[in-house]
Parts: sequence; C-alpha cells; structure tokens
Amino acid sequence: MNTTTPAPTSTATSADLAQTCNQIWDAHILPALHDYIAVPAKSPMFDAAWADNGHIERVVRDAAAWVERQGSVLHGLKLEVVRAPERTPVILFELPATKTDSTDTVLLYGHLDKQPEFSGWRGDLGPWTPKLLDGKLYGRGGADDGYAIYASLTALIALDKAGIPRPRCVGLIETCEESGSFDLPAYIDLLKPRFGNVSLVVCLDSGAGDYDQLWLTTSLRGNVTGTLKVEVLAEGVHSGDASGIVPSSFRIMRQLLDRLEDARTGALLPEDFHCPIPEVRVQQARETAAVLGQAVYKRLPWACGADGGAVLPMSEDPAQVLINGTWKPTLSVTGVDGMPPLANAGNVLRPYTSFKLSLRLPPLVDGNAAALRLKALLEDNAPYNARVTFEPDGRMGAYGATGWNTPDLQPWLTQALDSASRAQFGRPVGFVGQGGTIPLMNLLQQGFPAAQMMVCGVLGPKSNAHGPNEFLHVDYAKRLTATVAQVIAAHP
Repeated sequence: MNTTTPAPTSTATSADLAQTCNQIWDAHILPALHDYIAVPAKSPMFDAAWADNGHIERVVRDAAAWVERQGSVLHGLKLEVVRAPERTPVILFELPATKTDSTDTVLLYGHLDKQPEFSGWRGDLGPWTPKLLDGKLYGRGGADDGYAIYASLTALIALDKAGIPRPRCVGLIETCEESGSFDLPAYIDLLKPRFGNVSLVVCLDSGAGDYDQLWLTTSLRGNVTGTLKVEVLAEGVHSGDASGIVPSSFRIMRQLLDRLEDARTGALLPEDFHCPIPEVRVQQARETAAVLGQAVYKRLPWACGADGGAVLPMSEDPAQVLINGTWKPTLSVTGVDGMPPLANAGNVLRPYTSFKLSLRLPPLVDGNAAALRLKALLEDNAPYNARVTFEPDGRMGAYGATGWNTPDLQPWLTQALDSASRAQFGRPVGFVGQGGTIPLMNLLQQGFPAAQMMVCGVLGPKSNAHGPNEFLHVDYAKRLTATVAQVIAAHP
C-alpha cells in the first residue's frame, strides 16, 4: 500500500462535505433513527426469542431499504442481507472505487442490535420513545450504534457529490454486538474474500472525551460475562430453623468473589487478568487528562456528587482514572436472581443466589482464556461443598471477547485525522482509550494485520449508552460524519 502523505482537503471542500452531511442528517437520517429507536431490537443475549419476535429483522429490513435508496446517488452500490443458519443476520454493502488506481478497501462497521431497557428513565423519556430535545436524540440504540450505517453511507455520498476520488468501500453491519458478537467470526470467515485488501477500518461504535473535537479510540477492553450460581438448599427454609446450620448462599458468594477481587480497593487479584500497559498509552492518558481534567469522572451521574460529596471516584487523579477505565481489569455485578423484592422478603433462608458478572479485561488479555480461567477459579473447592456453577456467555470456543490495542498510525492517517478534526471541529484530534468492548476490532486486526484503524464514535459525556436516558448528540454526529468523509478522502 502507498503510504505517501496526501495533500490536506481544502477548506472549501471541508465545508462542502459538512454541508452535504448536515442536509442528509436533517432530511433523512433523523427520521430513520426515530423509526429505529422505536423498535425494541434487543440483542440475542437479552431476547432469546429474537428470531420469532422479529424486532432485529425489522431494523435490518429498514436499514437495508434505506441503503438501497442511496443507489440513485452511489453508482454501483450493492447490498445484501447475509443470513447463516441459526445466526443473527448481517448487512453487507459494497461500493466500487472512484479512484482509478486504487486496489484497497475501506471497511466501515456498525451494529443494529441493542441493549435492554434498563430502569431509571426520566418521566418524559423512554427507551423505545424517540425524542429530539435540545439537539439530543433520546432513546435506546440511536447512539449505540444505530446511526453508524446511516452516517457511513452519508460520508460516501458527500465524497461522491463533491467529486472526490475514494477507494472501494465495504460496509459490515452486524446484529449481535451487544451479545459479544459471538455470531460474527462465522461471517468474517464467510465474507472475507469479498472484503478485498482492507487497508482502513472505520468503526463508529466508540466514545468521545467531549463534544468539541474528534476523539480517536486507541484501545478497547475485553469482556467476560456469565452467571455465577451458588445453591445450598432444594427450597427455601424458615430462617429460624435453618440459619446457623445451613450456610448462607450469599455468604458463600462473597467468599467466591473474594477469590477474584479485593473488596476494599476493587483490584482484581489473579495476575492472569492483568497485562503490561504500553508506555505510549500511559503518555496519551496524561495528555488527555490535561485536556479533560476532572471531567473524566465528573461526567458520570454520581448520586451524591464526585467533588467532595459522599461518593468519591476510585481515584481523583484524571490520568489514573483514564488508565483504570481502559487498561485495568474490573468486576461488576450487573444482575441478581434468587432474591425476592423487598416487599416480598420473608424470614426465609434462600435456596440459592445467582449473580450476573461482567469482567472487563485489559486490551491484551485473551477473552476466551480468561473466561475458562474465571470458571475454574470460581468453581473449584466450593466452600461447604455447595453447588457452585459459573456459566460464561457465548459459545464453545468463543467465550468472552478479547480487547484491542490500535496499531501504530501511519503518517497519512495521523495527518488526515488531525486535519479533519481541525476542519470540522476547529480543534486537534484527541486520543483516548475506551473501557467498553467492540469484539470485531480484534477479529479484524487478526484478519487484516496491515490495516489502519479509525475507531471513534458519539458516546461522549452523559450519553449513557446501556443505561437510562441514552442520547445521540446530533451536532457531534453530523461533524463526525463529515470527518469520516474527509479522512477517507485523504486515503493514499
């Protein structure tokens, strides 16, 4: 691949790209996203009957129809909904190069499946009730990651309308990402011959440090999720009869978690779940901390305030906060079963306790190996010989999701990102790791080791993906779309 640094896009051209993107967003993308948000297209992990319920099919059909309509301005556009037996579908679109000497492919990625509703939505908002308010489009999935397919096509329309040559472009939109993308490897194997020579991957499923500049994601954590269950009785028993004789399943659960986590500090104890942190990532964390300051933790919805109130972050050093959230393993308990609601909690020694665990892993730790290690750690030598099981989510050989650390940027991409950020935002590009997981990135890094990676997204402060009141910052999304177009234009 030619790595010659291209000439920067002119100010006039940058403005033309932005104008086209803004027009399409207002006229076509926002209406499509309103329809998309209204559909509860929950990922298979959260909707076992997804195929029968038809919600994923609905958003795939709507997105595919939207793409097909762009064929009138994107000449040679091809689209296919690819379906493998017993797997969620993917959308594949292909657009031939307009740059005559180009043999490379730009791969654009997004997903259409969603997280479940969660509780705590504001009274005037709801997960499946789209609402545009103060420049923010509220509702589940708009920002994570329903906008991506529409923004990707719009960036390409803007380039072609401006007459700017570009490489061949291929879009891959999946519907299993929020479940760990366990269906995706099969599709990667199936479709890899059609991808071509992938030299640039554009992924729009990540976050932003603020809404004032382009933020390039430098790393992603991996993730292992699963259900830990402790059983001590076949049925509940009067606590006066059994307590002191039968060990509490909750107390045993606490002992098991103590094998994994230091409850005082939150530090993960097994060395298997840690990895060395590259010095360049430490330095980038310091530089980003200098830009964002205490906003790196004050952006979160603290119950009692994070600035001297009752609740404090695990570190008040902004650089350490960034490292903790991107390169340190962390355990979260995200669900519980076996406990009745408070109103129905009688004096009963419960027969079992189940916790849903989410273990975030550093970028360089193998997710499948970590899942198997976690299972052994929790199940071996159960206290009191209780029945302890840990069932990791996923499929055999594909438990857990491995994180990702971006390869070194080539000079052309470094310049293109900064030029595009300055043109569309008026500020230089920023670099930040993300604590979330995009399983595709590790898969693509393995499949296309020479490819450059532009991983970015709209999930900035308070956008609250996966939680209540999720929103898409519309102006930022518009600017990001034009930025993607400008970076693709600079592809050598």
